[in-house]
Amino acid sequence: MRAAMPLDPNANRLLAMMAAASPAGSPRPTLADRRQSLAKLMQLASIDVADITAVDGVLPGPAGSMAYRLYTPGSAGHELSPGFLFFHGGGMVAGSIDTHDRVAAALSEATGCRLISVDYRLAPEHKFPAAIDDAIAAADFVSRQAASFGIDATRLVVGGDSAGATLAAVVCQHARRNAGPSIAAQCLICPVLDFEATSPSREAFAENHLIDRVTLEADLADYLPEGADLADPRISPLRALNLAGLPAAIIHTAEFDPMRDEGNAYARKLLASGVAVEHVCHDGMIHNFHAFGAVLPQARLALSQIGEQIRRSVG
Repeated sequence: MRAAMPLDPNANRLLAMMAAASPAGSPRPTLADRRQSLAKLMQLASIDVADITAVDGVLPGPAGSMAYRLYTPGSAGHELSPGFLFFHGGGMVAGSIDTHDRVAAALSEATGCRLISVDYRLAPEHKFPAAIDDAIAAADFVSRQAASFGIDATRLVVGGDSAGATLAAVVCQHARRNAGPSIAAQCLICPVLDFEATSPSREAFAENHLIDRVTLEADLADYLPEGADLADPRISPLRALNLAGLPAAIIHTAEFDPMRDEGNAYARKLLASGVAVEHVCHDGMIHNFHAFGAVLPQARLALSQIGEQIRRSVG
């Protein structure tokens, strides 16, 4: 087994600044604080994209219209191109198409995909399974209406970061079980995949590693109704019994991420089930590092790598 790499110096400086702003032992954040904190943090994306156009619209959901933002790279031209259905992170309680605007644009540019970022319902106003239902509905609609978005339905990627990757994994599992839309690949970035057990990485990085145990527990309490089964694969996709036949997976995890072990375990479990997997665990990096291009050079490298992998997967 190779020796662990040290925490990246730039990531360490970011964590030190965050720790100074929120001293150890801080109480559970209020919902407003959680949402404001994520919005402020995502300003560190600050990723310049050369040639992307963005158009807002709405698509039908199980509880009414859902907003989306469609990103089109200049390379797409007028032909049908690969599509990327993207779900933002935020613990199912925070985040939006606005907080993740720069990340979504960068992913569209890197992958060459027309990317649709979806504003699914958030908890606690809309508890589980509202976000799951919205994500499944979005995938069904985009697959059926792909051509109207300029997307080739046979080259559709479903992905997300953090809790958005939870949604992407659940959408892929649901589509396989229910003869749902054809999904060419799934892209899971720092995915949250298991609440049924506490992994070593969740213990090791429970404090002072971007997202702490108190915040994770608060998010889960806001998201889940009383008595929810944490082993339900819609909550903990790693707990699904059968992963055979799922779309090819591109999985990026980070060495100093509390969710590292569950992402790594999902990659291994998919491989064991016969699913093609490209998995990278980024040395010295923290949760959602890919979104902090203003302070972490590794973010741009990761997005470029994801772009190359998706281009190979869907052309």
